[in-house]
Amino acid sequence: MSIEWREPMSKAEMQAMRRAARDEAGILAEVLAMMRKLARALPFAEDVLAAYVCVRDPATSRRVKLILLAALAYLVMPIDGVPDFLPLIGFGDDAAMIAAAIAAVRGAITLQHREKACSLLDESQYAD
Repeated sequence: MSIEWREPMSKAEMQAMRRAARDEAGILAEVLAMMRKLARALPFAEDVLAAYVCVRDPATSRRVKLILLAALAYLVMPIDGVPDFLPLIGFGDDAAMIAAAIAAVRGAITLQHREKACSLLDESQYAD
């Protein structure tokens, strides 16, 4: 199954992209704080943290950073397609956004990024 990337972005996706371009440091801080709280509960936490590490890597291209930042911004936005407080399905749209972003930049997230994500995930188990 291939994903059609030529379709126009939704309003929420455009808001996330604009916010990501304006406030990279703030978004990354929010993502890390959220993952430290929810890491054990989110099945896609490792992917989120791998995207986070990839964005922080100076070797990552600007295009890849913007794609991943938009997805991470969507994750931390208080308003999105499906409210996050809904049990089981609340983070479904967020997981789809992260998966789509990672698929779009396939290969940019390296084994080193994933290893660092795993270590951040391990650290989050001992936070507060």
